[in-house]
Amino acid sequence: MQNPPPLPAAAARVAQDYPELYRAYAALGAACAASGPIEAKTQRLVKLALAIGAGSEGGVHSHCRRALEEGVAPEAMRQVALLAIPTLGFPRAVAALTWIEDVIGKPRHSPLTTT
Repeated sequence: MQNPPPLPAAAARVAQDYPELYRAYAALGAACAASGPIEAKTQRLVKLALAIGAGSEGGVHSHCRRALEEGVAPEAMRQVALLAIPTLGFPRAVAALTWIEDVIGKPRHSPLTTT
């Protein structure tokens, strides 16, 4: 198992104050990841989709950062947000795209302009 990325400040405090809980939490995550045949990049996209569905801006940011570190293409992350449109609705998908762009940079497509 590779070293996890640094935690955000609040989570780092909880991990420091409750190390046994955090070790158990990390072990659960590792066990879930190892429980089936889904490869790591696909797991990351699934986790990104779950964060989008939960409306978790911090989770989307975290999974995007980790996805980039793991070599996931930015366009794949954008597609996950677009796939949310029929299930979660256009507003949730647009919010997710903005959260993804917070991490990966400017959108590939420029906004439509009206004349």
